[in-house]
Amino acid sequence: MAELQAFIFDLDGVITDTAEYHFLAWKQLGEELGIKIDREFNERLKGVSRLESLNRILALNNRETNFSLEEKEFLATKKNEHYKELIQQVTPNDLLPGIHSLLANIKSNHYKIGLASASKNAPAVIEKLQIGNFFDTIVDAATVKRSKPDPEVFLKAAEQMNVTAEACIGIEDAEAGIESIKAAGMFAVAVGTNEALRKKADMTVERTNQLKLNELIKSFQMYNDRLAKLK
Repeated sequence: MAELQAFIFDLDGVITDTAEYHFLAWKQLGEELGIKIDREFNERLKGVSRLESLNRILALNNRETNFSLEEKEFLATKKNEHYKELIQQVTPNDLLPGIHSLLANIKSNHYKIGLASASKNAPAVIEKLQIGNFFDTIVDAATVKRSKPDPEVFLKAAEQMNVTAEACIGIEDAEAGIESIKAAGMFAVAVGTNEALRKKADMTVERTNQLKLNELIKSFQMYNDRLAKLK
C-alpha cells in the first residue's frame, strides 16, 4: 500500500480565486475583438492553457482560423499583461477559507507540498499571497509542454519532490485538473459542487474550509485499502 508523502495543489479555485481577474482580462480582450464573454462561458476556461482559452473564445464567433499562431500568441500575451496588472491587487487576505491553516498543518506533519498550476503567473501570485515558504516545488505552465488534462504538470511536481505519484494527493477544482491528477495515478480531491467533479474525483468537498488533513489522510488510506483488496 502506498504511503502518503505529498500534497499537490492547483492554484486558482483551491488556494485563491483569481478567476475573476482572468475573466476581466479575457472580457477586455474579447471586447476588443468584438466577442462578448460572460461569466457562464468563463467556466469553460478554467484549468486550460492560455492559447486553448483564446481558441475557445475565438470559436464563439467561428474565428479560430482567422489568426496565425503568431497572432494568437500576441493576443494571449496581451490578455496576460492586463491580468498581471490586475493581480497586483492580490494580498494574503485573498487566500481561500481554511487554506492557510491546512498548509501549515500539512507542513507541521512533515508532508511535502507542491503546486501544479495552469497559470504562468503562479509564482507571482504565491508571492503576493505570502505562502511561498510552504511549498517544496512550484510547477506552472511555463515549465511544462502539455497542459491539463495531460498529467505532466502533476507528475513533474511529484518528480521534483522525489516522491511517487501513488504517494500523492492532488487537489483541484476543475474537471481538466481532476482528469490530470487521475491520469498521473494520484488520489484526486475535488473542490466544488459540479456533479462531473464528483464522478471523476476520489473525494469531494464543496468548499475549501472543508479540506481537513485528517479526513484527507483517512480517505487516501481507505482508497488504497480498496485497491490492495482488488489485487
